[in-house]
Amino acid sequence: MFTGIMHTHVLVVTVFLVLYLVKTLLLFAGSPATLDNFTARTKVPEMIVSVLFLLTGLYLWKYSGNVDTWFYVKLGAVAVAIPSAIIGFKKRIKPLAVLSFFLIVYSYGISETKSPVFKKADIASAYTDTDNTLLGKEIYMGECASCHGADGRGGLSGAKDLSLSESSPEEVSERIIEGKGMMPAFGKRLTDVQIDAVATYIIEMRNE
Repeated sequence: MFTGIMHTHVLVVTVFLVLYLVKTLLLFAGSPATLDNFTARTKVPEMIVSVLFLLTGLYLWKYSGNVDTWFYVKLGAVAVAIPSAIIGFKKRIKPLAVLSFFLIVYSYGISETKSPVFKKADIASAYTDTDNTLLGKEIYMGECASCHGADGRGGLSGAKDLSLSESSPEEVSERIIEGKGMMPAFGKRLTDVQIDAVATYIIEMRNE
């Protein structure tokens, strides 16, 4: 269900962006009648999209298990964008309309990168334990437990119950490297040693 809600959220955000882009272009084209006509025709669809935007966003926030500073920056951007759009298009204030559009684009970028500056953090240097087992546990608790749970049974963000997994060590390592769905790819963020340590810890954890 989580994956379906996530895809729905991405879809409605994309539609929302397209609607705002068209309205912004019409505003700058200097055609009030065309803008008013477009606004009237899309009023109901825009309301539906806006409600879905809100509901799916709240669902992802509640069940993602991965809420940090980036989320609150995104929330602030959306909170400013919506009233700016309402005032901007109603009063024909172009700077507000443009601000609203770019804030929505910015919030979308934050969601995709989980970073207010669109840059994924270099986490490899944060985990330096020399004991392989302890290193695997340290990374798992820092990067994986928020969704999979400390015991592997978390299940947030659509995360699998690791205690039920029958994946081989190689398959676990591949999943860590490539990611899947809401799970980010760690292939370029962790070293080979760190990835092996996490995979080993996950295998050992589910066998306990």
